[in-house]
Amino acid sequence: MIESDHIAGITHAIQLAIAPVFLLTAIGTIINAIAGRLARAVDRRRAIEDVIQEREGDARASLELELGILARRIVLSMRAIALAVLSALLVCILIGTAFAAAFVSLDLSRPVALLFIASVIALTASLVLFMREVQLAAQSVHPRVWPHLPPFERK
Repeated sequence: MIESDHIAGITHAIQLAIAPVFLLTAIGTIINAIAGRLARAVDRRRAIEDVIQEREGDARASLELELGILARRIVLSMRAIALAVLSALLVCILIGTAFAAAFVSLDLSRPVALLFIASVIALTASLVLFMREVQLAAQSVHPRVWPHLPPFERK
C-alpha cells in the first residue's frame, strides 16, 4: 500500500510537470525568434561598419544614426534573451522542485508557486523588451508608421 501511494505521488508530480515543460518549449521558441533578430542586427551593423569610412556628409551621418539604432536594438535583444533564459531556468528549477516534493514529505507548493510567478514575470519582461526592439526596428525603417514615438536622435 505504501509503495502504491509513492507511485501515485510520482505520477502526480509528472502530471504537474507537463505544463511547465510546454512553457519551456514556448520559451525556447521565443529565444530562437529573438536570436534571429539579434543576428540580423549584428550582420547589418557589420555591413555598415565596413562601408562607413568611405562615406561623407549626410550619407555618413545617416549611417552613424543607423549604427546607434542598431546598437540599441542589439542591447534590447540581448536583455530579452537573458530574461527569457532566466525564465527557462526558473521553470527547470520549478520542475525539479515539484519532483522533489514527490519524494520528501515537505509541502513545496509555495516555492513552486513562487518559481512559477518569477518565471512568468521574467518572460513578460523579455517579451516587453522584444516588442520594443521590433518597434524600434520598424520605426527606423518607416518613421511615419509610428508617429506617436519621438524621432531618433544622436546621444
